[in-house]
Amino acid sequence: MRISGRRLACIAIALAALLALAGLLAAMALRGDAAPDRNIAAAPFDDLTLFADIVYGPGERHGLDIYAPADAAEQARPVIVYLYGGAWVGGSKEENAWFAGNLARRGYVAVVPDYRLYPPASWPDFLYDNAAALRWVKDNIADYGGDPDNMVLLGFSAGGFNALSLAVWPRWLESVEMDPGRDLKAVIGLSGVYDMLPLDGHNEFALFGPQTGFEEMGAHVGDSLPPALFLVGTADRVADPGDSERLTAQIRAKGGKAQMIAYDGLGHDEMQAAGGDAIDAPNTAMWDDITRFLESQGIIVPPVE
Repeated sequence: MRISGRRLACIAIALAALLALAGLLAAMALRGDAAPDRNIAAAPFDDLTLFADIVYGPGERHGLDIYAPADAAEQARPVIVYLYGGAWVGGSKEENAWFAGNLARRGYVAVVPDYRLYPPASWPDFLYDNAAALRWVKDNIADYGGDPDNMVLLGFSAGGFNALSLAVWPRWLESVEMDPGRDLKAVIGLSGVYDMLPLDGHNEFALFGPQTGFEEMGAHVGDSLPPALFLVGTADRVADPGDSERLTAQIRAKGGKAQMIAYDGLGHDEMQAAGGDAIDAPNTAMWDDITRFLESQGIIVPPVE
């Protein structure tokens, strides 16, 4: 079979392109540009004290992990309860070890609870789960080096929705005899999704459709509110910055304290990476902003020895 010179040239060009692409991908991996495994990069966690798979309630996905500085037993430390994202269909406490490890290395006692996901869970199942986890933390965290009177709720993406729901709508914490303004020193929404309507797609209808009785949290902002910090990326295509703007205004309208900080050009995953100080985190002032906010609420972290 005879191959024309023109066809040979095309084949040569295609092969050269493939080789160039392979070289580029290899170079990216060598430079660390390829997507890293954040857990592996953050490990080992032997500089911390870990307590895994603590049961906070009956049923499936009702366990939590605690990450604490090694010296946490010597001096009570502020507590951050982290609610991970995953669009209410995915995510686990194990997948977010890197995020919790960063919080503990900064001097906090970090708690990461699992919660029920779809299917079969829908709104408000996961909110009741998160409320039960907070009740456990309030009652037990002193045994793990945490200060139950200095508890902060931090949520990313879908977890941000959960965190702010618990903070602004008293119904959920009242179900476990807690009060958001009394029992939470602060709440932080990291690229949170706060307005669900109009619904879009099968999963959203299953999670928040009329059969669930869903109502937007903004219509139920209570009078007892913890100070809130909203962190958003201007390039986020998952969590609309407008959600944070509207909920900030609704909290302020009820006399609460709310602040919003936007990070220019950051997308959804970049915001999570920055919040957890991941190996691939963009260079931002986010943790300076978080520390300043928490210190303004009287949350001071003892030095890590």
